[in-house]
Formats: sequence, C-alpha cells, structure tokens
Amino acid sequence: MKSMSLKEIALAVDGRYYGDESKLGENVTGVTIDSRKIESGYLFVPIKGERVDGHDFIPSVMESGALCTFSEKPLENITHPYILVDSCKQALKDLAEHYRKALGIKVVGITGSVGKTSTKEMIASVLSQKYNVLKTAGNFNNEIGLPLTIFNIRDEHEIAVLEMGISDFGEMHRLTKMAQPDVCVITNIGLCHLENLGDRDGVLKAKTEMFDYMQSGAKIILNGDDDKLITVKETKGSSPKFFGLDSNLDAFADGIRSLSLKGTECNIHLGDKSFTTIIPIPGHHMVYNALAGALVGQELGLTTDEIKAGIEALVPVSGRNNLIETDSLMIIDDCYNANPISTKASLDVLSMADSRRVAVLGDMFELGENEKQLHFGVGEHAAKKNIDLVICIGALSTNTACGAETGSAKVLRFATKAEFLSQAKNILQKGDAVLVKASNGMAFKEIVENLQQLKL
Repeated sequence: MKSMSLKEIALAVDGRYYGDESKLGENVTGVTIDSRKIESGYLFVPIKGERVDGHDFIPSVMESGALCTFSEKPLENITHPYILVDSCKQALKDLAEHYRKALGIKVVGITGSVGKTSTKEMIASVLSQKYNVLKTAGNFNNEIGLPLTIFNIRDEHEIAVLEMGISDFGEMHRLTKMAQPDVCVITNIGLCHLENLGDRDGVLKAKTEMFDYMQSGAKIILNGDDDKLITVKETKGSSPKFFGLDSNLDAFADGIRSLSLKGTECNIHLGDKSFTTIIPIPGHHMVYNALAGALVGQELGLTTDEIKAGIEALVPVSGRNNLIETDSLMIIDDCYNANPISTKASLDVLSMADSRRVAVLGDMFELGENEKQLHFGVGEHAAKKNIDLVICIGALSTNTACGAETGSAKVLRFATKAEFLSQAKNILQKGDAVLVKASNGMAFKEIVENLQQLKL
C-alpha cells in the first residue's frame, strides 16, 4: 500500500497514540483484521465479532511483526505501539476514507440488486485492456470488506473497480464516503433485502445514496431498461448515461444471438460507433454487463477495439454462472447468492442447454413478507422455461416446488443438502446440465464440489 505513517494514521482516525514516539514516523506496510494474515510492518485492526473479539489476538500479532494495532481499550504491559480509538470498525472506515483521498487514481463504484459481481468482472476485464486495474476480490463489498480492498490499492494501480453491497438504508452512504467514486454504475433495482428496504422504491432510494460522496463531475452509468433507474435525473451537475436494449439509449445492443452455454453474440452501439462481439459467458443478462463495461470503457478513454477485446477476455468466477464440465455433467455453478431475479436469469441460462436440464434450487433469504410468493414465482418460471427436473432443497423452497408443479417438470423435494447428495447418483444422468443456485447461507458450494466428483 502507499505510505502512511503512524502519526498520520492516528490523526486520520482521531485516535490517541501510545508507545515509542520515535516510531511515529514509521510507515505501515499493510492493514488487516485477520490475525493470521499479519506480516512485518502491518497495522492490525481488532474487530469484535459475535463469537470472537480481535482484541484477544493483539499480543500474538505484535509478536508476529505487526508495527501497530488499534484498540478500543487501554492496553497494559505492552511494549509495542497502539492507537486507542472509540470504535475499531469506525476507525477502519475513517482510515480508508483518508487513504482514498490520497490516491491519484480513478475509482469505479458498482452496485445494484443483481449482477454486481459479474458486472464488476466485466468492467475490470474491459478496463484492463488499457489500465492496471485493482478489483474487489470475493465478497469484500461491505463496510468491512470495502476498506480492506481500498488498502490493497498500490502505486502501480491506475483504476480501482469497487463493488458495493448493502442491505439497509445508510449503508451505501457510508460505503461511498470511503470509495468516493469517479464513475457510479447501478445495474438494476430488484427485489433484494426487502425486510429492511420495503419495496423497490426503497431499494432505489438506498442504492442512489451512491451519489452522496461521488467525486465532482463523476460519471453516472445506469441501466436504462430498468423502470426505476430511468427516472434518475441530473445529480450534482452530472447527467446519467444509460445502457440497455432500447436504441435511444447511450449504449445499446441488438442482433443478440445465443450460442447455447458457450455465450452470446451481439452488436454493441456506442453513439456513432458499433462493433460485434462474443460474450463468453451464457445468459441474456450478460449483454447488460457487456453494455455497462462498454459505456464505462468509453467514458474512461478506451477504443472500441479495446472494449471488444476486454469483453471477449472475460473469465467467469467461482459461484457466478461458472460452467464446470466434468466427465458426467455440465454444472452451472451459480451458488454464491440468489434472489428471485437472479435465479430466474440463471434458469434462463439453463434453458439454453441442449441436454436434460436440471435445476438444484435452495432457499432465498431476506425477501420479507412475500418470501413464499416470490419462491413460488421462481418455481413457475422454471416450469415455463421447460426445465426437465427441479430439485428443491430447504424449507422455503417447498414453495418453489409448488410453483414448478404448475408445469410439466418433474419436481423433487429435499429437506437438506445431505439428503439430496445421498441420492444424487440415482437422480442425475450422464450428460445432464445442472444449475446449482441458492442464497449464500445455504452453502451450496458443497453441492457443486460433490457433483464435480460424481461418476455416472
């Protein structure tokens, strides 16, 4: 990371430094909340969790070579420097905000109800054709993960592509205060976190908090086919640019042709320029991701040739519409998370398979009072897409099964993953295309791992 001295850090977080004052001028070499990842010269931020208090690890991290630690309480009998703060979580965010302000790079911020990660990957792939890009790793997109991602920005990076996920009002405000994006991208407004946000209007309000701390003159890039986002007007002097399938938008696609599970071909239009490209990941929704990447690329100075190359260089990530071909099955690993919109999109992908189509679906969480109806709707969608076999796992997914039974699909119900896996060899057939999809809390990665080993 770029240099930050202990004196600078203490001032940035409004903390009180204790220890050898001759060390105040020394720079930290990294920041972590994980005691197992301490390296020489690191700053340790002890976070209090539900089961573990990071403060308990302060002695061991200092012995492992940490330069300094935050602490919410005075430390006794310690010879290493520490900075006393009111809240380690808040100090982490304050320090990330300070660090971000010192960076001379562009930041692209991405949010939305569905497709944040796949859009982040697309935008990073496009921008990597011209710039050295840092992107959010894994699920480091919340109030703990985002600052840690920001601290990973190094001197060699020219652009950071940061994913921002929320579940309640005020969160995006706090995330944007740290990220201070130069480009704001919102993929869509869907049915996510309704327990806290109420309805799609609430989701729109929460997501557009993204504009609160964007840079002066920031670019705003939105899905113009989304009925909520298209209502967004000029904000802080910045007029949004829109992408979608409507030819009146700033970036649009036509000539869309499915290549089955191998991807999608389409024409992308950017003003008076256009090109034909192949998106190497299947799914109609990937066209929107490509359009977002194309528009961001154009705004940040890429040529159409560079944008096209970036789209075609896209590589899927584990758990995100990732195709895994084994000797027995074609697995569509989309198990990282799920909501009604993303699950229906994944079923659309599965329906493109030219073999027997099997959907292994689990519970979707945080859907509020309409959760049963929303699960039923997913099942209905599976029936309409002619999925051959719908396997429903979990209590809420009994509603998905009921919806799927409105069509001709065969439906199987299981209470647990273990129950399904014990019978998988007798249920699945060689050559099946198998979608695995559920909320992250269902831990369906276990199913993907087991199916990869299955011999039929």
